[in-house]
Amino acid sequence: MSVATALGTSRFAGFPLSSWAFAVRIWIAVVVALYAAFWLQLESASSAAVCVGILAFPTRGQALEKAGYRSFATVIGVVASIAIVGTFSQARDLLLLAFAAWVGLCIYAAGLSDGNRAYAAVLAGYTVAVVAIQQQLDTPLHVFDAGMQRGAAIAVGIAAVAIVNDLLVAPDRHLGLANQLAILHRQVRDLAKSVLRGEPSGGPATATLLRDIASLRSDMGSLATESSGGSTRSAAARSAAVALVAEVHAARVLAALPGSAEPALGDRLRSALEQEGVEETSTAAYAARGAAASVDWASRELLRRDREVREGLAALKSGVRPVHEWRTPYYRSHRLAGEAGVRAGLWMAMVSACLVLSGWALTDVSLTQVAVLIGLGATTPNPRGFTVLGFIVTPIAAITAGVLEFVVLGVTQFPLLAMGLAPFVMGSVLMMTLPNRVLSALGRLNLIFMLVIFGPSNPQIYNPETFLDVSLFVGLAAALLLMAQTLIPPLSDERRRRWLLGAARRELDRLTSRGVPRYGPEEAMFRDAERIRQIAGEGAPTAQVRAILQEAVALFDQAAAIRLCEASLARLAGGPLAALADQARKALATRDVQAIRRAALALHDAAARDALLAASHVMGPA
Repeated sequence: MSVATALGTSRFAGFPLSSWAFAVRIWIAVVVALYAAFWLQLESASSAAVCVGILAFPTRGQALEKAGYRSFATVIGVVASIAIVGTFSQARDLLLLAFAAWVGLCIYAAGLSDGNRAYAAVLAGYTVAVVAIQQQLDTPLHVFDAGMQRGAAIAVGIAAVAIVNDLLVAPDRHLGLANQLAILHRQVRDLAKSVLRGEPSGGPATATLLRDIASLRSDMGSLATESSGGSTRSAAARSAAVALVAEVHAARVLAALPGSAEPALGDRLRSALEQEGVEETSTAAYAARGAAASVDWASRELLRRDREVREGLAALKSGVRPVHEWRTPYYRSHRLAGEAGVRAGLWMAMVSACLVLSGWALTDVSLTQVAVLIGLGATTPNPRGFTVLGFIVTPIAAITAGVLEFVVLGVTQFPLLAMGLAPFVMGSVLMMTLPNRVLSALGRLNLIFMLVIFGPSNPQIYNPETFLDVSLFVGLAAALLLMAQTLIPPLSDERRRRWLLGAARRELDRLTSRGVPRYGPEEAMFRDAERIRQIAGEGAPTAQVRAILQEAVALFDQAAAIRLCEASLARLAGGPLAALADQARKALATRDVQAIRRAALALHDAAARDALLAASHVMGPA
């Protein structure tokens, strides 16, 4: 049994040893980051500990990738802080309005990507709050110094995470990702086998499978920072994922053809799928016409795609360059991203107006927390649900920080601070490893909010009044943001699905009228699968959502078939079959089923005649 397997199977206090190892690594990283920040006498030493909490991931690649984006986004945020404060330093109202517009712009940018790229966009937004609003609203000349201090603290936190992960041998992500892709491969094969048994391939079930494949996109990108061969493994993972989507399409094409459930064909294909390394074999006479030729092609296509998945998985495990280096494009909706950005800017402006009119002290703390909640909420499927979660976790984090600060500690020695942090940091990290997504999110937020409210410093200041004020205004931020989101609610799931489905319809109508495609057929299939993931969302679909998913998968089938046909016809340009290829392309443009069938049969017969003529020339006279 390997060490990784032993850590994953053995348990202590209800948690696997791998979770305990993760918790210990994060606690040590927090302590190392604080010690280094104190030694360097950084003004924002607590930011180093918070940085560790944000970069708390169980694998090296995920942490390092997020660290890189965090550094880049911090630089952008500091530059934006200097520009905004330098322009509006004499007009606080305009400064806050410009800040709200900047937050909205960053949320728009986040809506055009996913994973750590989206996180970098929102971080650039709320970095302005941390540097220009919370720290230097009344002292604009110190914005540059505050930005440098924050950058130094983040660099210390990143270094602490990287060093601790390397010394304590944090696991690599590619092993778990290969296992997830292998499980999805078995599910795709099960779908194909059910088709061969004559069972219907339901749209919602297919959509769920495509969603699960597309959801691994950001994890595949994190492999590039895992090791020197990480970019190769990342390419292999992308190759396997794209081939999985293509295999799902091949199975659905086979299901739509008459004769696919014939027992002899089913037995042969099931046997080929169950045996590793089987090459594609003909399932019918290649010169057959009509339905038999279609079933033969679909069977070959299914086995070819299955082989490509196996090649991608083998390349991922061995770390070699894959045969196909496909991209995994992300589906971007500028309309949805723009709507989210406008709403976020309005929320920020509304809360800012309320806090400015109130005249309360420490409103800068609330403004910063609101920006953080808006930004991080934009990277989740449900921004308002994230705000509710933040509202719930704030008192929990305040109580945790209060117990740590006034009950456990009350001392100035760093070793006692390190020991006092252990149960609170490790407890939050263990909670993060739970399979329940709500509890896992509560654990992550509690870790970050606790460190923010506690604010470790050198020397530690034990002031109950300051602690209560900070806790109150952090909680007030979530309450005010909830009020703003009640007045201007986030984009509803129903409207979002309607927009995405309408975009899929329009794209299908314009598919054959476009010029040179940006993506290959397989890459475009993955992009459509990513759109289906956005439509499907999280959790079990309702009856209304199932109907939407049924249509979305049908559009996916048609678009993929047209792209594959277009790619095949493009290879005939300039050859003896160019005229027939043009007729077939026109039939595809009109989506006339009978015209498409006639064009396909004409191409099939012409290709068969050319093949026989070539064979006679090779054989010579008898």
